[in-house]
Amino acid sequence: MQHVSPVREPLVTGGKSYHDVTQDVCRQVEAAPNVRWMAALSVALFFLGVFLYSVYRTLWFGIGEWGLNKTVGWAWDITNFVWWVGIGHAGTLISAVLLLFRQKWRSSINRAAEAMTIFAVICAAMFPVLHMGRPWLAYWVFPLQNTFGSLWVNFNSPLLWDVFAISTYFTVSLVFWYTGLVPDFATIRDRAKGPIAKVAYSLLSMGWTGSAKHWSRYETVSLILAGVSTPLVLSVHTIVSMDFATSVVPGWHTTIFPPYFVAGAIFSGFAMVLTLMLITRVVFKLEDYITMEHIALMNKIMMITGSIVGVAYITEFFIAWYSQVEFEQYAFINRATGPYWWAYWSMMTCNVITPQLVWIRKVRYSIPLTFVLSIIVNIGMWFERFVIIVTSLHRDYLPSSWVMFSPTIIDIGIYVGTLGLFFTLFLLFAKFFPVVNMAEVKTVLKYTVDNGPTYTGHDPHHDLIHKPTTHGVPANAPVNYNKHD
Repeated sequence: MQHVSPVREPLVTGGKSYHDVTQDVCRQVEAAPNVRWMAALSVALFFLGVFLYSVYRTLWFGIGEWGLNKTVGWAWDITNFVWWVGIGHAGTLISAVLLLFRQKWRSSINRAAEAMTIFAVICAAMFPVLHMGRPWLAYWVFPLQNTFGSLWVNFNSPLLWDVFAISTYFTVSLVFWYTGLVPDFATIRDRAKGPIAKVAYSLLSMGWTGSAKHWSRYETVSLILAGVSTPLVLSVHTIVSMDFATSVVPGWHTTIFPPYFVAGAIFSGFAMVLTLMLITRVVFKLEDYITMEHIALMNKIMMITGSIVGVAYITEFFIAWYSQVEFEQYAFINRATGPYWWAYWSMMTCNVITPQLVWIRKVRYSIPLTFVLSIIVNIGMWFERFVIIVTSLHRDYLPSSWVMFSPTIIDIGIYVGTLGLFFTLFLLFAKFFPVVNMAEVKTVLKYTVDNGPTYTGHDPHHDLIHKPTTHGVPANAPVNYNKHD
């Protein structure tokens, strides 16, 4: 028997049946694109065009098109790289870690979060490749055999660790995402009417029949991939942080960076998931699947990780004072009071002060306020990376080397363009792939038998609608068909 909690909100509202789930999720895949989707895609494609033009300028005229100088050799591009990698972290956390902890609320949001991870990593990979100056030689970062010349990579460099960490992260995330899509592709295949859709989804579903053997292998593979992915949640941004922590630059040379970067990555990742989910639930009419309870839970995680990041900021200042190294102390005083003070205090306001509003229940359950907060957090996390990178470099040991960094229009164009690339990929995914995991959502339904008990979705006391008894099942007896029980 299934215990119906008198306190906890149901994860799926509106008294949905299995058929309703299939209809609601497949609707946006099978229907013609609507005007709002076309308008959003047009805007995203415009910014993608800006990206392509900026990349052309960078490749044709060289890195001199950027605002880098002899003192600030890393700036806008590496800031954007770390920001995009961080955004990709929430997908792995939701899909892998919450799966291992058997958190059922992940079922409605994991598909979009995993897609977000893949698209964010693609955007992130653009920046190191372009920064090479000769991206057609990008394969030199891999260990090559001697037939390619007397070339061998430096395994002591954290930049090489980045290559292996991010490529592994992308590969595992892609396999995890696609594995979860297979049963839903089969559902769309069986409903498809057009010959092109039938063939396309037949190929994508890889012969899935929904047999007990297929489901058994599906769950086994999901658990294995979750186990493999969980260390990646910690390792990827740890290795990215070592790009800075292993150097001797004041402001970078600190052991707090790995946990600090991981918490910040989850923080910014959940903020982006909230931004996308709040839009998706309205555009595709998925309010019964992405409920206020989902939004509140994601807000809580964002608040916790934001508080961890705030503690890390304070710890950095304390360690700089405690070290009694004047160069380290100056680096942090310069962040707060120097020429880039506005970036530092923007970071503190967006990342430390603003998320504390989530302690207020009305804020946690407010869609407009949550949407604004999620955007503010991602602005703050971008400023965090900018502050760490630029303010630590622009004033060197020699005052004669002190210089300010200003981005060029090409710098800005590439960054804005990656947003266009990201949203173009996400909009195409949301149109042609099921944006909610139908198979997993069906496992958390409260509605389990025909004419059985269901929730109204409006009564805060979760009163049951009593319907006539059928097949010898009492109308007020919730039935659990969970095969794990």
